[in-house]
Amino acid sequence: MIKQILFILTLITVVTTTGCNNADTSKDPTAASAEKTFEVPDYFILRPVAEKAYGYTHAVRIGNEIRISGAVSMDDAGVPTAKGDMTQQMKNCYSDLDKILKHYGCSFDDVVVENIFTTNMPDFLKVSGYRNEIYKKHYPTGSWLGVRELALPEFLIEIELEVYKAR
Repeated sequence: MIKQILFILTLITVVTTTGCNNADTSKDPTAASAEKTFEVPDYFILRPVAEKAYGYTHAVRIGNEIRISGAVSMDDAGVPTAKGDMTQQMKNCYSDLDKILKHYGCSFDDVVVENIFTTNMPDFLKVSGYRNEIYKKHYPTGSWLGVRELALPEFLIEIELEVYKAR
């Protein structure tokens, strides 16, 4: 009896989940072709040497969405800069993020999510007002997270973004 009930529940789950993915395209011929269209990811490398060494890409755009890896205060070789200076590290992060946004024809007005990671939340809170110079129209959603450490001990802050750009 238990096996039969499990079989019926499994069958219901398969039918339900399969059915959810099948849209009725008989009335809209463009819907079927739209489902088959896939956007090709557009990768952007800001610092080729550092990104290859650490194994990441700084940003990826797929369609109207752009995901930007956490920016930290480093030079082109991946060496930390502004050691011990939260304000300057934050400015360096936003400077790099601005370069990436401009590459994609965007600005901070297009940012919908901003997550900030810091190893020293009290120091970050003291200088967080700098963000008013960055976000002039509206603030994005996001989180401010205190973390024990970032990729290198000299990093005090890391900022990652998600962007939506209407075409």
